[in-house]
Amino acid sequence: MAQGKKYRNAVTQYDAERLYEAAEAAGVVKQIATAKFDETVEVHIRLGVDPKKSDQNVRGTVLLPNGTGRTVRVIAFAKGDKAKEAQAAGADFVGDQELIDKVKSGWSEFDVAVATPDMMGAVGSNLGRILAQKMPNPKAGTVTPNIASAIKDIKAGKVEFRLDKTGIVHTIIGKVSFEGTALAENLTVLVDALVRAKPSAAKGTYLRSITICSTMGPGVKIDPNRVKAAVPA
Repeated sequence: MAQGKKYRNAVTQYDAERLYEAAEAAGVVKQIATAKFDETVEVHIRLGVDPKKSDQNVRGTVLLPNGTGRTVRVIAFAKGDKAKEAQAAGADFVGDQELIDKVKSGWSEFDVAVATPDMMGAVGSNLGRILAQKMPNPKAGTVTPNIASAIKDIKAGKVEFRLDKTGIVHTIIGKVSFEGTALAENLTVLVDALVRAKPSAAKGTYLRSITICSTMGPGVKIDPNRVKAAVPA
């Protein structure tokens, strides 16, 4: 697939093969971003694990200290006092069976779904195929009795990371409008979470490569060892 003129021009403005320090790489991404909107900054991290083996799966969540820059629409499957807690915590839509019916009918104007444990039987049986990857999951912290805390964290910048079939984790660390140091700090916290989630069965080099880019821009490579070294002991 041929790249556009702006993309090709962006590639000429930096060394595409160099391994940058995190804040410097963030500065490059900001410099070469050309879209007329505030692009999201994505990160793609290749891990030294075998995604085909269940004991080498990597999945978790992390609260980015500087947020994501996104307005996240959260729905909450809850009832009674828990529904009131979810509403007070900032959930955009809260309900039990009526919310299940609303989603089942095709409504999808939300980004994240959370639920209390007592609601998961009805949510799973009615919305399993519909929600797919948006299905509330205990491992992602979206099925919890402390639903208010979960909603607040998501709104504040909590992101989920998970290994794909090729052994790469894809997620976001902010917006192009962020300061380079803020993006670097978010990346460092993410890498810390990934290192903590390292499967005991993983052998050899764990952090194979790190690349960041804006929504419309080319990738900028980062030295994994320098990011790991910046992680607090």
